[in-house]
Amino acid sequence: MSGRVVVYGGRGALGSAIVTKFKESGWWVANVDMKISEGADENILVEGETWVQQEESVTRSVGTALGGEKIDVIICMAGGWAGGSPASKDFVKNSDLMWRASVWPASISASLAARHLKEGGMVVLPGAAPAVGGTPGMAGYGMAKAAVHQLTKSLACQGSGLPDNCLAAALLPVTLDTPMNRKWMAKADQTTWTPLEFVSSLLLQWAVGEDRPESGSLVKLVTEGGNTSLVCT
Repeated sequence: MSGRVVVYGGRGALGSAIVTKFKESGWWVANVDMKISEGADENILVEGETWVQQEESVTRSVGTALGGEKIDVIICMAGGWAGGSPASKDFVKNSDLMWRASVWPASISASLAARHLKEGGMVVLPGAAPAVGGTPGMAGYGMAKAAVHQLTKSLACQGSGLPDNCLAAALLPVTLDTPMNRKWMAKADQTTWTPLEFVSSLLLQWAVGEDRPESGSLVKLVTEGGNTSLVCT
């Protein structure tokens, strides 16, 4: 077995690609999600209506699954999208949804990393390229993703609780090439969309210690003409 990875959000389009990539490479994979992943070795279903309830449920189940052993990698790709400016009647409602979809899983993943990562391990959180600036048409989404960016920076600091020599990073895609995006944005320029295979391969590369960015990096995925490059800040 090559290593052990927890994928939070392993049933989404990107999460499923990550589960498959790591399994094909001989890793033990645990999926944390609302739904079961048939490809994972272990499935941990998220339960609870509040942030604290979900944290307690996931923490307990992950601890049981690991049986006291440390883990190499934690990847959180849970998230969602909702639009609306602060003038929208649904602004607070959608902001609440985005906080639940992005900040809750990212913070629980950060807590798991502090508890269970090996020295030299890796935790990757779900950022978003637009959220490094203003996002007036999707203010709640931008606010939640900006919080994830801040958490990533904090994890890289001394005193965060991560073991020595760990990588904490956030992936900041612009648009991912997913079935849902192809359905709802069929007329968009898909040569600027980042393939899921690229993302899953990149994460596996970092997981084995190759070409890792500096800890605390916000890694923007820039795809042009079908070719993807990384911009780290």
